[in-house]
Amino acid sequence: MLSRLLSHDLPRNKLLALILVAIVLGLAFAPFLFPGVKALNVAAKVLIFVVLVAGFDLLLGYTGIVSFAHTMFFGIGAYGVAIATTQLGPTWGALAAGTAGALVVSLLLSLAIGLFSLRVRAIFFAMITLAVAAAFQTLASQLSEWTGGEDGLTFKLPEVLMPSFEPFETELFGVLIDGKIITYYGLFVVAVLLVLAMLRIVNSPFGRVLQAIRENEFRAEAIGYRVVVYRTLSSVLSALFACLAGCMLALWLRYNGPDTSLSFEIMMDVLLIVVIGGMGTIYGAIIGSVLFLVAQSYLQDLLRIGSEATASVPVLSALLSPDRWLLWLGLLFVLSVYYFPTGVVGRLRARGAAAAAAH
Repeated sequence: MLSRLLSHDLPRNKLLALILVAIVLGLAFAPFLFPGVKALNVAAKVLIFVVLVAGFDLLLGYTGIVSFAHTMFFGIGAYGVAIATTQLGPTWGALAAGTAGALVVSLLLSLAIGLFSLRVRAIFFAMITLAVAAAFQTLASQLSEWTGGEDGLTFKLPEVLMPSFEPFETELFGVLIDGKIITYYGLFVVAVLLVLAMLRIVNSPFGRVLQAIRENEFRAEAIGYRVVVYRTLSSVLSALFACLAGCMLALWLRYNGPDTSLSFEIMMDVLLIVVIGGMGTIYGAIIGSVLFLVAQSYLQDLLRIGSEATASVPVLSALLSPDRWLLWLGLLFVLSVYYFPTGVVGRLRARGAAAAAAH
């Protein structure tokens, strides 16, 4: 049953399986295990980035296409929800209309980019997508009547999803259930369903063709596959998943602006997470997102503790200053790439395969 649910794409390593189970259980019970606003925000951001990164890995890891327009579709999803709820009011119909509209825009735009640009090679396609993403970010900033410009849009959601909504008078396991926690579990269910859908896609015959194109595009075309069609479909699917991740972000923040969902920094974060977790594996998106976002959120706190503990050694205390958290984050990334060149999942699966071969 579990094998079918995971599309027969099992972890193939006991340690990897334990890590994934721990992550899923941790996210499932995050409001109860990690109380506090910051912890819940980190958990929600992990859910959003798992979908965003897995969608990007469908393009990069499984098809071998480098694109810098992924966060553009992320922003389209967020703006779709933000604009619809601002214009139509905080209703379920507005959420549905915003999500559907964003998906249609993402579909048409990704199809246009795919058809006109995927015939060019590697770096040229990456540059085209970068130019389109930059143009879209500028457009979002200038259409202030719809997007709120640089200030962005703050909006309300249906009452059930608002923090003021409290269905129970008493606490459940020490936590008062409100609209924010209901929203979190909505994101959790959506993220699980989308990850399972992506596992089904990459392990289907369509996914196998994408991997064949990644390994040898000319050979795939020689045996009869229309490479441009498959690459375009991969680009469209990746864009739709990014769009849905953007909708999730807007639901959680109840705000969206150019820097929130269209920033190039987000694209860099996605690339880092793919490399850390492991390209060409959906599980890599899960582990990479957790490692990167937890480090990004709590590294400053750890450095502050270390700086205070080493106050008697000025040089060491200065090195551990919270202001230098980006330096340490970069160092952690370099070490992870050095010791895990195929990502955490790739390394663990290789060890599992070696152990199985030895027996």
